[in-house]
Amino acid sequence: MTISSEEDRRRALIDAIPQADESTPLAAQLAEDARRRITLSGQRFPAPEQTRVFTIANQKGGVGKTTTSVNLAAALATAGLQVLVIDNDPQGNASTALDIDHPSGTPSTYDVLINDAPMAEVVQRNEHIDNLHVVPSTIDLSGAEIELVSLVARENRLRNALAEYLRHRSRMGEPRLDYVFIDCPPSLGLLTVNAFVAAREVLIPIQTEYYALEGLSQLLNNIALIQAHLNPALHVSTIILTMYDGRTNLARQVVEEVREHFPGETLRATIPRSVRISEAPGHGQTVLTYDPGSTGALAYLEAAREICRRSHPRTPAGGAPHPTEGEAHE
Repeated sequence: MTISSEEDRRRALIDAIPQADESTPLAAQLAEDARRRITLSGQRFPAPEQTRVFTIANQKGGVGKTTTSVNLAAALATAGLQVLVIDNDPQGNASTALDIDHPSGTPSTYDVLINDAPMAEVVQRNEHIDNLHVVPSTIDLSGAEIELVSLVARENRLRNALAEYLRHRSRMGEPRLDYVFIDCPPSLGLLTVNAFVAAREVLIPIQTEYYALEGLSQLLNNIALIQAHLNPALHVSTIILTMYDGRTNLARQVVEEVREHFPGETLRATIPRSVRISEAPGHGQTVLTYDPGSTGALAYLEAAREICRRSHPRTPAGGAPHPTEGEAHE
């Protein structure tokens, strides 16, 4: 089937769905989800020109960092792209959600950062999605903040390890990674600093609730310090609004406020409050495999598609290109 005929078929299916107005909100939601499902079904997302490395960061806890990391990664992987998730949080929730066993002693991010283990020896493959790869975390990582202090080039250890892993994949003839997501703890310590230095782009999840922007200025100040001293290529490219409930005035006000302050960075797609999103990690899955037709899964697919369609990462004026498959800093 040609692309044109496939698009015609999608449009015909969408047009066949009955219209529903706000007087029947449940019917309107079901109709809208059906249209989104048809639009997104089986779509392949375009690969970026080079590997895009995102750090998912916000020092506030409970805003959806891990949920966003694993579900965006799953959405991109199911759309045909090669994706790596680096679990850089001692809690290891991303590893759990991606069905990776990670008891203490499992080769993990800790070994990469502290013991100079090659990332290629640590990476595991997600069993539900073939082209989704994971560097797991273990509780051993909880001591890494202290152990990193005395190590040489302590801020660059994750960056160097990732750059070597990308070169390793190239040498071995493995497909190039399209996206890397680094899931961070809710703090601004050395683990998060390593993630900032390893990445080119920062993705900030913001909860659409009271105090949503509290502490964001501190995060942005830290990013500015990293730009000035360690990684001039780093920039906030993406803000995603999570736990959105359109029935409340507060949620709508927060969305308006964030989009007013960050119009170029904030995605149009919002992530709703969703029982399915919350349930999925308990089954060792993302919402994309747990309930792929749910509102939450569709929202993450839309967010992933929007990220793909945005312009490719930039190199700031005067800044050196960030190493991906090239050489890492010594």
